[in-house]
Amino acid sequence: MARKFKIKTVFTQDDPKCMEEVVTRRIKHSIESPKGAFGELPDVIFADGGITQIRAIKRAIKKYNIDIPVFGMVKDDKHNTNRLIDENKEKIQLNEKLMNFVTNMQDEVHRIAIEYNRKLRNKDTTKSKLDEIKGIGEKKKQELLKKFGSVDAIKKADILEISQVKGITEELARKIKKELL
Repeated sequence: MARKFKIKTVFTQDDPKCMEEVVTRRIKHSIESPKGAFGELPDVIFADGGITQIRAIKRAIKKYNIDIPVFGMVKDDKHNTNRLIDENKEKIQLNEKLMNFVTNMQDEVHRIAIEYNRKLRNKDTTKSKLDEIKGIGEKKKQELLKKFGSVDAIKKADILEISQVKGITEELARKIKKELL
């Protein structure tokens, strides 16, 4: 099962720092609760990148004084993984079967990451001032937007019009008008 982490401590586009954060949190979960959702520590970690990503992951591992082998995926000029490297930059040639496994694993990780980021972006784009009003959940928000079309149209509507929306009382309509001003 794929685990997804929302980055909490890195506020710029910095893949190695993001990897270090995620691996640190993942290892912490496994150490604190080996029978929990993350299970035991991994036997090996594959980094979708080279020596910079390997070093970031190794920094995370060293925080817990444990040793887990880390391998980076080296790509050719067409961005296809063609071999692995270890932390000493030793190249590890892969037979066809293992290469297919690594490529399939990498493709699946990319697919999951893209879906997750798309989901987060979609969530952000559907946010509105209505989300900040206590008493307005997703259903009431959808009903309001279905009737009025936009938050601006709700602002222009009077309390009686707003209270005619399914699930909206006159008291809540007053609160909506007040909050949207």
